[in-house]
Amino acid sequence: MRVRQHLQGSKTDPSRQSSVPGIVLPVPPAPLGAYVESSDVGYLLFLSGMLPVVNRTLVVTGRLGVTLSVDDGREAARIAALNALATAKQHVARSRSVDDARQADGLDGDDRAVRRAAPWRTAADLFVKIFGPDAGHVRLVYEVQSLPVGAPLVVDAIFEIAP
Repeated sequence: MRVRQHLQGSKTDPSRQSSVPGIVLPVPPAPLGAYVESSDVGYLLFLSGMLPVVNRTLVVTGRLGVTLSVDDGREAARIAALNALATAKQHVARSRSVDDARQADGLDGDDRAVRRAAPWRTAADLFVKIFGPDAGHVRLVYEVQSLPVGAPLVVDAIFEIAP
């Protein structure tokens, strides 16, 4: 399956390069608390909410539509989605692969529904680039009053993994 090669790898794989040109996966984020970043059951890989974090530092802070622009939101969603993909890649062993994104939910602090979709399209477009246009995933975006550590958004994802 073409998709399998895109995120196949192991925890010790020093290369963060995906097989999709122009997409380099970051080092997966470490938990900021007493939890794990990923857990699988059967064919599903559940991820903890992914923040726009690089090297344990929140790189985009603020509230969408208030202190952050739509472009800031897109960048935050891109970083969080890449973190989700990197975490998924780290979780799977060489004999397993990430086959598809099944669900990608978003939480944000933007109280203007007209702008809410823009950052999430960025995350969805990244998943389509990796898994292809026919793979498809469900998506739910909702607003919350506040998010952990001042994050503007959280990407929550469930991936399908090979047996």
